[in-house]
Amino acid sequence: MAVDPTGAALAQLAAADPGEPVVMLNLLRFAPGGRALYAEYSRQAAEFLKRYGGELLYAGDGHPPLVAEAGQDWDAVLLVRYPSREAFSRMVADPGYREITELRTRALTEAVLQPTAPWTGRGTA
Repeated sequence: MAVDPTGAALAQLAAADPGEPVVMLNLLRFAPGGRALYAEYSRQAAEFLKRYGGELLYAGDGHPPLVAEAGQDWDAVLLVRYPSREAFSRMVADPGYREITELRTRALTEAVLQPTAPWTGRGTA
């Protein structure tokens, strides 16, 4: 299962609107012993978030879903805001950040990293 973004996905993200703020939805499924590895990754990643203007908005443990198909439950959910898609792209390309990503990779068996943007009012409830 995929846990890290690919170069093509990062290029697509930046091409959408590199100056637009983005909130990343992170859905995480941990490997055995992965929570401790992810905690260490998070501790080290905080430096890079700060450097590139990112902000952890929310981090929480997953609970049994009320509405979902089998296998759609997640161990943890994070929301991380970046001042721009370009800032996120610069962060993940930073050589120092790239050195710590192996912790994240080893910590997870599966992940979703979903960029989001505020609703514009069209098609909303």
